[in-house]
Amino acid sequence: MILFWIRESFKGIKRAKSSFLLSLISMTIAVLLITASFFSLYIADEFQKDLKKNVNLNVFLKDDISGKDLDSLEQNLKNKDYTGSIKFIDKEKAAEIFIRETGEDFRKMLDYNPLPASFTLVLKDSYFQKDSIRKIAASITDLKGVDEVKYKSDFIDKLLAFLNDFNKYLLAGTAVIFFIAVYIVYSTVRLVISIKAEELETMKLVGAKLSAVKMPVILNAVWIGFFAGIISLSLILLLVKYTPLINYSRITAVNMPLYFFLLLLIGPLLGFLISSIALRKVTLKSSSR
Repeated sequence: MILFWIRESFKGIKRAKSSFLLSLISMTIAVLLITASFFSLYIADEFQKDLKKNVNLNVFLKDDISGKDLDSLEQNLKNKDYTGSIKFIDKEKAAEIFIRETGEDFRKMLDYNPLPASFTLVLKDSYFQKDSIRKIAASITDLKGVDEVKYKSDFIDKLLAFLNDFNKYLLAGTAVIFFIAVYIVYSTVRLVISIKAEELETMKLVGAKLSAVKMPVILNAVWIGFFAGIISLSLILLLVKYTPLINYSRITAVNMPLYFFLLLLIGPLLGFLISSIALRKVTLKSSSR
């Protein structure tokens, strides 16, 4: 029976090349839209990570901190759950940074370096919240050898508000794109079923089982979804490789086989689910329309 379904699904492609082409185009558009929405989420996530990495906690140290206390403090901060990365800046490096950024060399007027040594601390994404940052800054201030902790609180508040609104709009846009893609495929499948209405009625009249009527159409949609996935995957790979908006090396370095699999799975899954829904009213007693 399964072999019969498969043969009939391929025969359907051969007999109705125009409907196959129409279905393939609509399915490819749908897969591309869905893939584009997921890539938008990925790009937005990478963009937010890059933004967060540029927001640091500056942990300024006391001038009289001993080498032992400095090592102990550094190890303590490294072991904290909230620490993403940490970098030590000594007094000489702090002076170089100050002169480079301001263009003013205080060493011409002072015979000592008033700038303190510090740690530049980058938080993990999960701790990048307004209340969390304030609590973390307060707890670090109480550590031995720490003079004060500075960070751009106003900038962080504005950044968090922006990211919150941005995520809401992005998720809403992704949902809209997904439903548009599903509607495109559903409309096309319904159109193809209406074209094949006479053929389906003939199969029912000669005593075909309901599965023999529905399954070739469903498998036909699955095959179309698979071909659409291959086309979409090829286009996406070209886009990812040659567009500067997406970090190709970062994508290829992580779970590339998984990306391939998911892209190829979207089309067949869409074809199966939507064709099954579109055929739900087809029975042995009623018209296929």
